[in-house]
Amino acid sequence: MHAVMKITLTKTFILRCFLVSLFLSLPFIFLYLLFPQQQPFHNPVTNKDLRIRPGYSSYETYIQRQLNKTLNPRLRKIWTTRDWDRKIPVFARFFEELKERKLLQNTSKALCIGARVGQEVEALRRIGVLDSLGMDLVPYPPLVVKGDFHNQPFNNDTFDFEFSNVFDHALYPERFVAEIERTLKPEGVCVLHVALSRRADKYSANDLYSIQPLVELFNHSALVHVRSVDGFGLDTEVAFRKNGGTRHHRL
Repeated sequence: MHAVMKITLTKTFILRCFLVSLFLSLPFIFLYLLFPQQQPFHNPVTNKDLRIRPGYSSYETYIQRQLNKTLNPRLRKIWTTRDWDRKIPVFARFFEELKERKLLQNTSKALCIGARVGQEVEALRRIGVLDSLGMDLVPYPPLVVKGDFHNQPFNNDTFDFEFSNVFDHALYPERFVAEIERTLKPEGVCVLHVALSRRADKYSANDLYSIQPLVELFNHSALVHVRSVDGFGLDTEVAFRKNGGTRHHRL
């Protein structure tokens, strides 16, 4: 009898421990399901021409560092005042030249990746590309919606044109490119402004030394255009066209 009671008490104790553990785990399970994009994808790719900067102990650490720049009140004031009037005409000129090269049309559905407060979006709209939208970790309505470029919040085959000058901020360059190729329509165009001859700012997560890593990362697209630019610290414009009929699904 004593042995039976002892076994019953032990089972009750184990069940209580299990229920307490499950209750304590629920918040973490909820956060994991709610924010799956904040989990690391896999080890970043590093080679002699594309080097991932060290110092990020977790993906959350990386995101917080990017937010430190994006949410900086001094920078946001500059982006929406002095930089707004200075940069929009320059972006507009870049985009007009892409239209001349038949890489962008007024009818294009366009996305600007890492658009901060939407200067690039405003430039596109001013030159007639009205169906344009920006994406960044911090939204800036109505020009910029919230999104992580490692895990874009858009369906497959959504855009005709994607532009970004923040490739250097990608901790996972292969994921950055995979999401572009997923959300571009077949025959869609991606244009990147990158720095090859100088190192980018302290918030950058990678350093690029040639366009070859980009060619290798865009393995479902063809390189169609490379030229030198003066893009606010970035010196090279690289354009890719997604292969016709190539469709992708979220990884």
